[in-house]
Amino acid sequence: MTVPNAAASLPAPAHAALLVAAVTVVALLFANVEIQIEGAAGWAAGLPVTFRIDHHWALDWFWGGRPMTGYHAWVFSFMALAFHLPFALFGRWSPRLEARVLGSVMLFWIIEDALWFVCNPAFGWSALRPGAPGEPGCAWWHIHWFLGVPADYWTFTVVGGLILWWSFRAPKVRVG
Repeated sequence: MTVPNAAASLPAPAHAALLVAAVTVVALLFANVEIQIEGAAGWAAGLPVTFRIDHHWALDWFWGGRPMTGYHAWVFSFMALAFHLPFALFGRWSPRLEARVLGSVMLFWIIEDALWFVCNPAFGWSALRPGAPGEPGCAWWHIHWFLGVPADYWTFTVVGGLILWWSFRAPKVRVG
């Protein structure tokens, strides 16, 4: 039995817009879940985490210099697998679909983080600013900043956007 693919009938720009809208809704919902979990303490500062690594060279390269907590290890792994679930559901994988998932995950985390600040009554958009580790009312866990926002926002938006753009590009047809 073949499962119809309604999204395939959309033009690529409309499909991409629908995907970004869906990612934004999921990010809004998850930002609110994290607000309920973390409350006024950002970056799992008040949670009884199973482990916390504050400094390691790999955190600088892959984690933006932020501490790695047990909470974040589990949450990031869970979300990565949740975004990959359609591959198991539909039994279909391709490099372009993988790129679409990876680009979506990158945009998800940036949108989710920004919405966490906007929706969190203990923070608000004005708290999205640098600060000393543990300083209340600021984004002390974001180490690197560029043009007034965390550098990750720029990196993941550009890289995630380019990956998504590539995933929606029509493959080149080889003749001969």
